Amino acid sequence: MIKIIVAVIVVAFLLLQSAFTIGEWEQGIILEFGKPVRTIRAPGLYFKYPFVQDLIVLDKRILAAEARPAEYITLDKKRLTVDTVARWKINDPLAFYQSVNNEMGAIARLNNIIMTGLRQEVAKRNFKSFIREDRERIMDQVTKRTGEEALRFGIRVIDVRIKRVDLPEEVQASVFARMKAERERIAKRYRAEGEEQAKEIRANANKEKEIILAEAYKQSETLRGQGDGEATNIYAQAYSKDPEFYSFVRHLDVYQKSFSSDTTMLLRPDSSLLRYLDSPGGPASPSPPKVGAQSGSK
Repeated sequence: MIKIIVAVIVVAFLLLQSAFTIGEWEQGIILEFGKPVRTIRAPGLYFKYPFVQDLIVLDKRILAAEARPAEYITLDKKRLTVDTVARWKINDPLAFYQSVNNEMGAIARLNNIIMTGLRQEVAKRNFKSFIREDRERIMDQVTKRTGEEALRFGIRVIDVRIKRVDLPEEVQASVFARMKAERERIAKRYRAEGEEQAKEIRANANKEKEIILAEAYKQSETLRGQGDGEATNIYAQAYSKDPEFYSFVRHLDVYQKSFSSDTTMLLRPDSSLLRYLDSPGGPASPSPPKVGAQSGSK
């Protein structure tokens, strides 16, 4: 009984060591004493000789190879830093294993090929051409060249793209300084133009203000003159109706203004100013004497 149990355990152990599965996203290589003997591309359950054969599992999905930013020089001797990324997949597991062994080795090879091809393409073009017009064309050429060279490693390159293009750090400071100076120059020009327009607007406003004030003064003087004319006409009409009453009222007004303050006045007895004080009826003033009137105040 014990022997049977031991035999079952041994068989189960051997089965566990020999059976394996390959998923939909995987592919494998069977090594026998380190030498490839079989390639598995389809998913399913498989067996291998335990302790003799080993399984190498490789990814079947699309993988990414991101390179570190590298410095390149254009045809017009401008320096720039380019960061690339490549999408690839393992096309031939056996050639892949024999040439680069694993994904890290494949990424290193791909990045070297991409860097070499990109450096050659960038060196053929000016800085502006690389940034504006020829960027897509350059990457198509780099993708084609990288794909052709990567086939011998069992790799199929799908595409190579630029993640970021930047200037080296030591160049960025000078570029930013020039950009700042240019923006300041534009800002000063805008300020000068704005100040000139502001002065013109103020001058026009002051001109319109003076015109409006002059028109208003003209209208006010015209109205004041018309009012004075109408008042004079009214006074004349009133005076012509009763000249004696008008003279009486005017004398009362003079009395009120002259005698309201603490003032001493010396007048001749026959002064016309006293005509209504002597006689409310307003007798005719005597003929003026030959000697002039004397007056004083204290």
